[in-house]
Amino acid sequence: MAADIVAIRLGLTKGDLYTLWAPRWRDGGDEWEAFLGKDEDLYGFESVADLVAFVRTDKDNDLVDHPAWTKITESNAHRLDPAEVHQYDVIGVPEIVAEKVSEDAVRQLHRTLVIVSSLGSVCELPVVTRFFNGNPVLGTLGGGIEAFSGRSGRKRWGEIEAVIARAWDNVVDALDEVITLPDVDAAASQKAEAELAEPAPEPEEDELVEEVSEAESPEEAEEEESDALSSQAQSQVLGSDEDFWLKVGIDPVRLMTSAGTYYTLRCYLDDQPVFLGRNGRISVFGSERALARYLADEHDHDLSGLATYDDIRTAATDGSLQVEITDDNVYVLTGIVDDLADGPDALDRDQLELAVELLRDVGDYSEDTTVDQTLDADQPLGRLIAHVLEPDTVRAPSPPYAKAVEQWEALEAFVESRLRPE
Repeated sequence: MAADIVAIRLGLTKGDLYTLWAPRWRDGGDEWEAFLGKDEDLYGFESVADLVAFVRTDKDNDLVDHPAWTKITESNAHRLDPAEVHQYDVIGVPEIVAEKVSEDAVRQLHRTLVIVSSLGSVCELPVVTRFFNGNPVLGTLGGGIEAFSGRSGRKRWGEIEAVIARAWDNVVDALDEVITLPDVDAAASQKAEAELAEPAPEPEEDELVEEVSEAESPEEAEEEESDALSSQAQSQVLGSDEDFWLKVGIDPVRLMTSAGTYYTLRCYLDDQPVFLGRNGRISVFGSERALARYLADEHDHDLSGLATYDDIRTAATDGSLQVEITDDNVYVLTGIVDDLADGPDALDRDQLELAVELLRDVGDYSEDTTVDQTLDADQPLGRLIAHVLEPDTVRAPSPPYAKAVEQWEALEAFVESRLRPE
């Protein structure tokens, strides 16, 4: 894998900016990829002359240790004028995909997405990586124009257009935030400008041109990036998958209380309930859509550290997430208190069993013993519930049931106190 540095042009909100890309290379058994920048900043320049001036004068950036850096600093200015194949109209992607599908459009879109994917990976931009991870259809661009022939191909191109329309602005915003225009030595820039005004040297006169070898070219590096992008996308759990929630091991749940109907997420780790929340408080939302919007953003909570939570966030970001709740994750607390007042025979066993499950989960998650103590079989409410759920083990309690009703109301109030509407 050759260690090369390539000049590129990126069309962004700030205009056409020039920078350097070091396609993947190996050093000491490790594989690297980098762009011209420093720490969290990606450097961009408004002209080739400014890029040349910076490269010749700066000694503190992420590429100075690259094997080809010294040669770049000593090269003719024309060496850093990006070839057409390395000019990427990032902000113009929606216009490219809006065109009628053609070989040129597919090739141009594919090259641009590959470089943006690399930027997202190297610069650690979650919005960008989620965009590619959550949309495997983008990987079909590597198949060329043949992948978009016929009715199915036109449909595939339409899917890509929809993906771009839905989320590309966020990708551009993420790149805009990380790009920085560093100061440039004016005299060095003028010197580079004069050099660029002269005819470009013949290849044999440019000391950077090496003999043709079997080493990987930048174009081959792009192809490898494309293959990796495609295989990575195809391995993702997608929000449109029929068994999405089963795959991620986290369930959306609906809570129906006297205060209203709420939606949240819950899973079990080592048989212990973990909700979408923090510090024993459960984040709840008034609709499935509100929950999905929340999941699309970055938040720190008890589920965010789980490996599969990234799949949920990706699906929420790209719009494919479907908050579908199964019957066994619907908890109806309303109405139970009235049935309790009428005695065990008035209670719906299935509704009560689920309600008790929720009560215990909230208690365990909150690390509060109130629920366990109240549902103990020695307590009026605990005895009544135990009889309904396991009639063969507990004798039917005698009326009146006022104490059980009072205890149930207290548990409902406890649950509502642990909910945090977002």
